[in-house]
Amino acid sequence: MIVILIETEADGTATEVSLETITFARSLSAAGGGVPMDCVVVGEPTAELVGQLGSYGVRELHVASGEAFSAYSGAAWAAAVQAVQQLKGAVVVTAAGTSRGNEVLAHVGARMGVAMAANVVSFGGLAPFVVTRQVVGGAALEEMQLDDRPAVFSVAGHAVEPVPAEAATTVSVLPINVAVSEADLVARVVEVVPRPADQSGSLKTAKVVVGAGRGAGGPEGFDHVIELAGLLGGTLGVSRVVTSLGWRPHHEQVGQTGSRISPDIYIPCGISGAIQHWAGCSSSKVILAINTDAEAPMMTKATYAVVGDMHEVVPAINEELKSRR
Repeated sequence: MIVILIETEADGTATEVSLETITFARSLSAAGGGVPMDCVVVGEPTAELVGQLGSYGVRELHVASGEAFSAYSGAAWAAAVQAVQQLKGAVVVTAAGTSRGNEVLAHVGARMGVAMAANVVSFGGLAPFVVTRQVVGGAALEEMQLDDRPAVFSVAGHAVEPVPAEAATTVSVLPINVAVSEADLVARVVEVVPRPADQSGSLKTAKVVVGAGRGAGGPEGFDHVIELAGLLGGTLGVSRVVTSLGWRPHHEQVGQTGSRISPDIYIPCGISGAIQHWAGCSSSKVILAINTDAEAPMMTKATYAVVGDMHEVVPAINEELKSRR
């Protein structure tokens, strides 16, 4: 049996990466002869979530709720996942390779004394069970044999496309009793600061992302890239150095320690393309890079490259787009 931790959006539906994880788990289930899949969610599930999971072939949804789960705590969530694993005798425990998913599974592995593989993109044989995972910020792949049971691993974002099952299932929603200690709640979320309404939309779901890096030159150097993102109906993304310098907020960061994106087109402007940034944007379908350095890593890896100053090239693109409209 496979247990999958589900993360939800603000509207209560499953995140895209969680649906990707279910799709990955379903392939693993089929390879194992049709092993059933159960999910775990924290907080009361919406009807939309239950319907989603049914369309993806999930059998049971185990719900952890109560005061201990009123705010996020990695250790408390791990206790819920572990409780379901032990209840069902699951041989696989998995989640999306998000910062939250990786943290929870690391706690699960530590609690159960088993190895945890992060950011898996595919699996090979089942006996022994071998997975391939991203390492070095996604710049390299590593094969890893998971001998422990349960096998605990997270699925890298965009490793697979989220695809509903051929036949939908009726999902049973089951509450679970979880023993959460005070030690499990030492590290927990105490405040959530809403994103300002005038800031960029979600990077993870954007079809167009316009990026800017050190080449912007300072906080005042983003006007044209923001305008370009608006003209294309896209979202602004930035490199780590931009957020480190305080030029833009962290939620706009693309990379290993930011968001991993997979837009139809990514336009990085003044971004050299360090390994950490490439880890977050390498799944983009088309990359159009703009940089003064023709040998910058981003320029050599891009689908198309424009050698030039972003402060000259981007305004010219904007004017052309506006003239055509």
